[in-house]
Amino acid sequence: MSRQELARVLGVNAQTVGFLERGDYAPSLELAFKMSGFFLLPIEAIFSVEPFRPLSEQVYLRNRQA
Repeated sequence: MSRQELARVLGVNAQTVGFLERGDYAPSLELAFKMSGFFLLPIEAIFSVEPFRPLSEQVYLRNRQA
Protein backbone atom coordinates (compact mmCIF):
# COMPACT_ATOMS: atom_id res chain seq x y z
CA MET A 1 0.00 0.00 0.00
CA SER A 2 1.38 3.40 -0.90
CA ARG A 3 1.55 6.42 1.36
CA GLN A 4 -1.02 8.10 -0.86
CA GLU A 5 -3.47 5.20 -0.51
CA LEU A 6 -3.08 5.04 3.27
CA ALA A 7 -3.40 8.82 3.56
CA ARG A 8 -6.62 8.75 1.53
CA VAL A 9 -8.11 6.03 3.75
CA LEU A 10 -7.12 7.88 6.93
CA GLY A 11 -8.13 11.31 5.62
CA VAL A 12 -4.70 12.89 5.98
CA ASN A 13 -1.98 14.23 3.69
CA ALA A 14 0.54 11.73 2.31
CA GLN A 15 3.31 13.75 3.97
CA THR A 16 1.69 13.03 7.34
CA VAL A 17 2.05 9.30 6.70
CA GLY A 18 5.74 9.84 5.91
CA PHE A 19 6.23 11.81 9.12
CA LEU A 20 4.55 9.02 11.07
CA GLU A 21 6.77 6.37 9.45
CA ARG A 22 9.90 8.27 10.42
CA GLY A 23 8.68 9.05 13.93
CA ASP A 24 8.74 12.79 13.22
CA TYR A 25 5.07 13.28 14.10
CA ALA A 26 2.89 12.21 17.00
CA PRO A 27 -0.62 11.56 15.70
CA SER A 28 -3.76 12.88 17.32
CA LEU A 29 -5.76 10.39 19.32
CA GLU A 30 -8.37 10.38 16.56
CA LEU A 31 -5.77 9.52 13.91
CA ALA A 32 -4.25 6.84 16.16
CA PHE A 33 -7.67 5.19 16.50
CA LYS A 34 -8.25 5.40 12.74
CA MET A 35 -4.92 3.67 12.12
CA SER A 36 -5.64 1.07 14.77
CA GLY A 37 -9.01 0.31 13.21
CA PHE A 38 -7.66 0.19 9.68
CA PHE A 39 -4.86 -2.24 10.53
CA LEU A 40 -7.07 -4.19 12.99
CA LEU A 41 -4.43 -3.86 15.70
CA PRO A 42 -4.50 -2.43 19.21
CA ILE A 43 -2.97 1.04 19.45
CA GLU A 44 -0.15 -0.42 21.56
CA ALA A 45 0.88 -2.58 18.60
CA ILE A 46 1.29 0.52 16.43
CA PHE A 47 2.61 3.12 18.89
CA SER A 48 4.84 2.75 21.90
CA VAL A 49 6.78 5.10 24.17
CA GLU A 50 9.66 2.61 24.01
CA PRO A 51 11.28 1.40 20.79
CA PHE A 52 10.04 -1.93 19.48
CA ARG A 53 12.49 -4.81 19.35
CA PRO A 54 12.89 -6.17 15.82
CA LEU A 55 10.40 -8.95 15.09
CA SER A 56 13.22 -11.24 13.95
CA GLU A 57 14.89 -10.83 17.35
CA GLN A 58 11.65 -11.59 19.19
CA VAL A 59 11.00 -14.73 17.15
CA TYR A 60 14.61 -15.91 17.31
CA LEU A 61 14.85 -15.53 21.08
CA ARG A 62 11.47 -17.20 21.63
CA ASN A 63 12.47 -20.20 19.47
CA ARG A 64 15.83 -20.42 21.17
CA GLN A 65 14.29 -20.59 24.65
CA ALA A 66 11.91 -23.38 23.65
